[in-house]
Amino acid sequence: MYDILMAILLGIVEGVTEFLPISSTGHLILVGSLFGHPGVFGNESFAFAFDVIIQLGAIFSVILYFWHKLWPFSSSKSDQQKQETYSIWLKAVIGVIPALAIGFFAHDYIESHFTNPVTVSIALIFWGIVLIWLERRHKEATINDVADLSLKMVLMIGLIQCIAMIPGTSRSAATIIGAMLLGTSRVVAAEFSFFLAIPTMAAASGYAFLKLLKSGVAIGGFEYLVLGVGFVVSFFVAYAVVAFLMRYITHHDFQSFGYYRIVLGLLVLLYFGVVAQ
Repeated sequence: MYDILMAILLGIVEGVTEFLPISSTGHLILVGSLFGHPGVFGNESFAFAFDVIIQLGAIFSVILYFWHKLWPFSSSKSDQQKQETYSIWLKAVIGVIPALAIGFFAHDYIESHFTNPVTVSIALIFWGIVLIWLERRHKEATINDVADLSLKMVLMIGLIQCIAMIPGTSRSAATIIGAMLLGTSRVVAAEFSFFLAIPTMAAASGYAFLKLLKSGVAIGGFEYLVLGVGFVVSFFVAYAVVAFLMRYITHHDFQSFGYYRIVLGLLVLLYFGVVAQ
């Protein structure tokens, strides 16, 4: 029963944090550190694979939410609209190339050296400050549609996304910061962050699952049930969060998320520096 409840909790955490610029991986690490990992989560390979695979649930929520923009075969679309849809997918694939290349060589090193609460807290604070600074620049956006993103800009955003391999950074925050630094509006930055997440997290989930199978961990019906529960919870919660964020950023900026990151990072440092001793 504990494993199911933990899967529900982690699914909620993943769904809430995946697309907000506050670091889903960081929150999952922190929740795991606070609650421990008895049961199936006591196995490191399974716990890591779970954290990555349930992100696919969040990714499917993006596909559903942006279905009209992402499905190129709709009879209601003009030829130009279909070309724009193909362009979105092309840009998402190009944008993920840097993460695939760098992740292939650096993933295991980063996982073994940076997956800890202290790294998470420092990353939360630093990028929280960057988000606040970014919004206070008051620089006018020059790109107000994903269609206006050049392939060179897409590749640059994909490269900046690689910073999010450090837990606590946030893939969403990295891509949003990168896009806005290059002149996009908040809405374009958030949308492209969602689109770029699809191939990025699909690749990460596939890698995590293959790694889990190769680890020799026994995967039976109960383990698949735990993964399924986390996946489904993540899907529904993430859908609600995506809908909220797209409404929110039409009238608000990202500064509140920056302040949240700083406060959370300080609390984590305090907890693991004092309470956990």
